[in-house]
Amino acid sequence: MSGDTQVAPEPDDGAADAPTDDVTTDAAEPEAPLAPLLELRDGLPPIIETDEALAAYCEKLAAGSGPVAIDAERASGYRYSSRAYLIQLRREGAGTALVDPIAFESLAPVQEAIGDAEWILHAATQDLACLAEVGLRPTTLFDTELVGRLLGHPRVGLATLVETLLGQRMRKEHSAVDWSRRPLPEPWLDYAALDVEVLLELRELLVAELEEAGKTEWARQEFEHLLSFTPTVRAEPWRRVSGSHRLRGRRALAAVRALWEVRDDIARSRDVTPGRVLPDPAIIAAAEALPTTKATLLATPGFKGRGADRYSARWVAALEAVTQLDEADLPSRAPRGDGPPPPRAWADKDPVAARRLALARERMATLSDELHLPVENLLTPDYLRRILWQPPEEREVGELREAVTVQLLGYGARSWQVAQTLELIVTAILEADATPPPAEPSATVEPDQSDED
Repeated sequence: MSGDTQVAPEPDDGAADAPTDDVTTDAAEPEAPLAPLLELRDGLPPIIETDEALAAYCEKLAAGSGPVAIDAERASGYRYSSRAYLIQLRREGAGTALVDPIAFESLAPVQEAIGDAEWILHAATQDLACLAEVGLRPTTLFDTELVGRLLGHPRVGLATLVETLLGQRMRKEHSAVDWSRRPLPEPWLDYAALDVEVLLELRELLVAELEEAGKTEWARQEFEHLLSFTPTVRAEPWRRVSGSHRLRGRRALAAVRALWEVRDDIARSRDVTPGRVLPDPAIIAAAEALPTTKATLLATPGFKGRGADRYSARWVAALEAVTQLDEADLPSRAPRGDGPPPPRAWADKDPVAARRLALARERMATLSDELHLPVENLLTPDYLRRILWQPPEEREVGELREAVTVQLLGYGARSWQVAQTLELIVTAILEADATPPPAEPSATVEPDQSDED
């Protein structure tokens, strides 16, 4: 599980505002005492890594009551795959379990024991895919991070919500460790067990907040939507190489693509994160220089160490192939996609669409403040851009409302989101159509110099 997720930046405690030593200031207010540190109620359970131990816990899990808190730990930053290397579960009457999924061919007994009980997760989109890989799929779920967003909590990391709502402090120093390591150190296991220790109690408090805010149905629709969640697969993932947007020529972009493909293949075969094979800055440096010999390649910044010499023949072959590409085979400057252009280009490409977007964005910001939730949770920004770039053709208000509704639902917007944003989108479309374009500057008439003495 990742650490705190920030929705809004914290105030800047800049040095310019700090008092200097020779300035007399009022006595500082005493710091608030730290919240008590969260501890395991039942002690640290042993890791489940045998069929017998798994069967024993599954029997208790099936006999337990209420929802099941579940979490997974991956080795992001260390491994190529996103597989789970530890799975934590907790249910009333069953206690906490730490399951090593690497030790089992199947976790079907866990899925059977859970049955149709509700899952409680924090930041479900981070864990659903890796849990599905081992055969664990929810029928209903509750996402504490998502509820925190819907309720307008400024920070929705688990540690922050636990301290805010439960008054307890969590250790987070092991959030980015290599969970593929074996054996797992006891402090790491203690951290992992604590991640599910509080989810049952946290859920109860958030349910009450949802009821009070009138957002229970919003959360229900969001949870139902999450059941079909699949990670986004990018059409051209090589474009995410840091710094590639600064490259000038298309052949340099082709070099980035070629080196990325070689790196990705090596990383996949070794099951290590790609950055450990070759860092992004090295790819950019090679794309600019296009070295085609081993000596010039290894003299390129970033190609010393990290196994660069070991794979030098593959890097050089990829770059040589790039130098032979026809112009027609070079990648375009802009990524391919079926969506609208970047908003900064709208004014030149379609001024009316740009006015629609400006009007809608302003009103979306106001509405998100009124509803106390982030604007991106009010409506997915991509959905807003798509419908404002190519809105329905209908202009009779009733027909336009219906057409906008159908289009937004088709994108994947939830009914509650459509209900909240429909009128402002329809209004933005109609007002932008009716707004006259800016007047062209009138030509300046020079005075007739012949009439002047």
